[in-house]
Amino acid sequence: MPVDHGQVEVAAAWARVRQNLRASAGQRLFDRWLKPMELVAPDGDGVVRLTLPSAFMTDWVRNHYAERLTHEFRAQLPQVRDVVVETATALQARIVPPAPMVDLVPAPITAAPIAAPAVPQRAPAERPAFDPRYRFDRFIVSASNRVAFNAAKAVAEPGVPRFSPLFLHSGTGLGKTHLMHAIGHAFLEADPAASAVYLPAERFMFEFVAAMRARDTHGFKARLRGVDLLMIDDLQFVAGKDATQEECLHTINAFMDAGKRVVIACDRSPALLDGIDPRLLSRLGGGLVADIKAPETELRHAILAAKLAEVPGITVPEDVVDLLAGRIRGSVRELEGALNRLIAYASLTGDTIDMAFAHATLGEMLAGPAKRVTIDDIQRAVSAHFEVKQLDLVSARRAQVIARPRQVAMYLAKRLTTRSLPEIGRKFGNRDHSTVIHAVRRIEELRGVDREIDTAVRTLLRSLEG
Repeated sequence: MPVDHGQVEVAAAWARVRQNLRASAGQRLFDRWLKPMELVAPDGDGVVRLTLPSAFMTDWVRNHYAERLTHEFRAQLPQVRDVVVETATALQARIVPPAPMVDLVPAPITAAPIAAPAVPQRAPAERPAFDPRYRFDRFIVSASNRVAFNAAKAVAEPGVPRFSPLFLHSGTGLGKTHLMHAIGHAFLEADPAASAVYLPAERFMFEFVAAMRARDTHGFKARLRGVDLLMIDDLQFVAGKDATQEECLHTINAFMDAGKRVVIACDRSPALLDGIDPRLLSRLGGGLVADIKAPETELRHAILAAKLAEVPGITVPEDVVDLLAGRIRGSVRELEGALNRLIAYASLTGDTIDMAFAHATLGEMLAGPAKRVTIDDIQRAVSAHFEVKQLDLVSARRAQVIARPRQVAMYLAKRLTTRSLPEIGRKFGNRDHSTVIHAVRRIEELRGVDREIDTAVRTLLRSLEG
């Protein structure tokens, strides 16, 4: 049979489009959503037809890549009028291979090409591409994260889980995602026949909504509940999303009933989550809740030493290491970023890394407070700002003129120190940790509606953080 040059031309364009998509989307996203697309042999009408094995995947690609696909094809073939993404059916057997063919011989219509609908059963997310950098042996342990680290190792062990769910919480960049990827690595290595799903909460929400729109919620539920380990990151993003929370609750309950493992990560403890269904909070609090505090000086030094060991040939003087460890306290990610920036700039300029070079290169990153903020510092600053006695902040007085500054001070203590809620409560007249939780929530609410309170908090933050 003679070669259909139009078909070969479209197939060649499709191969180039796939390469561009892989480069722009990244390997993980490409493998999950775009790689399963197949090109249907063109009819010569200027319309390119692509198929996916399920309605769920089709809906996602239409929502996120319809315009991009049209743009990419038109860049290769100006005669393309439109790109249509459809769900594969028995009538769409004329699939064109992704690479251009020299002697294209149409294959007979058989059952083989139509085996594509079985692809969703592979569930690519069940074997997620965990980051190879994030393993337990590369997680530096100290007092600030030891409980979370040991809990993560325990939940990854084979056999009956010692506890579930595991709820990890901390500020940004302190190691939650590292531990979740490490759990995935260890769990699948210990039991190669097992399966796991790792989802940021936003993706959980999107996939659930997409499944509802595609009337494929059964497939969504089956994909998640059929695995052995479920990990959901950044749970705070589902706050106020009632339908998503309902499905999340049912999913976690199903895992609990089946004796499976669930790991949840969030930027705050369950007790401080607003806009979350109380039933879901109760379920999350029923397992082990482990927090990761900001790294202490010794841990920051250890992190920098470990990073430097990975880049032989680079010399960073001890005084520069001390400077980074002493000034950059916000997160591990920020600390590593500062060191990477120093090394990169030195490599590009040929300069020697010393104190002058560090200050010139990291000026704005070193602008944080040179000393640790304490609760006493906060109480002094708040009493001066609101013109009340520091002694009143720790007294039993409940008058509004005292109660509101006290709540502000508790809010700042939670934000600027690594003290636990009970420790903060004790520093404010032996108050219960629930009082601190109420104060933090109240000030967060008032900052959104009360300009005077928000201005006061901003002023105090600037003063305390230097």
